[in-house]
Amino acid sequence: MTAPTRRERLRTATLSEIKDGARRLLVTGGVEAVSLRAIARDMGMTAPAIYRYFPSLEALVAGLAGDLYDELRQEIEAARDAASPDPTGQLLEMCRALRRWAVGHPAEFTLIFGNPVPGVAGLADQCADPDHPGARLCAVFLTPFVELTRGSRLPTPPAELLQEQLGGHLAPLTTRHGTLPIEVAYAFLSAWTRLYGLVAMEVFGHLGWAVDEPAAFFETELVSQLAQLRPADPGETLPQGGARH
Repeated sequence: MTAPTRRERLRTATLSEIKDGARRLLVTGGVEAVSLRAIARDMGMTAPAIYRYFPSLEALVAGLAGDLYDELRQEIEAARDAASPDPTGQLLEMCRALRRWAVGHPAEFTLIFGNPVPGVAGLADQCADPDHPGARLCAVFLTPFVELTRGSRLPTPPAELLQEQLGGHLAPLTTRHGTLPIEVAYAFLSAWTRLYGLVAMEVFGHLGWAVDEPAAFFETELVSQLAQLRPADPGETLPQGGARH
């Protein structure tokens, strides 16, 4: 492989600096505060010069969102690799890693998992592409999930009813990662929406009316959900660890 030229290295460094500036503005003022003019001013560049790197603000936001998906995926992969090799232990630590990242990075979580904004909305339209950063994040969870549920009687409606109700509507999921049985695809999507909803309610401050310690509620829900997916053998207990604040 040919080493990058000096010009290519400088361009890569400038792209990273622009996206770092966008992230700082996102964290301090929300997505509305992100502007090419503000980033250019902070970098000592002219606003038109930034257009040599990003053709529009929407393209910059999409690039930042893609980086955030990848950052979160890498955090989750690290948690998986440090966990016990069984899929139950892996999924527990992966879900905890998702929550930790989300609680620790609420502005970033909001950008990629909140209401779609220009740039992110366009990126979301490409989620059927297996190379999409969001699809790669999904795939990380799907592998141990499939292993966990292999041979289990899933708590889902019968396959015939699912086929009647959903038919090909789950095709984006069932065909993207090999050929998943419709029961597994349904159970995975159901588990993902439950996990996302729980984390989002905490990040967006919608649990305070009911619970004074969201981490404890998260742990209870997490263990409950995994137990429903694969009932424990007699005497078996799920790995403990607790959600970190």
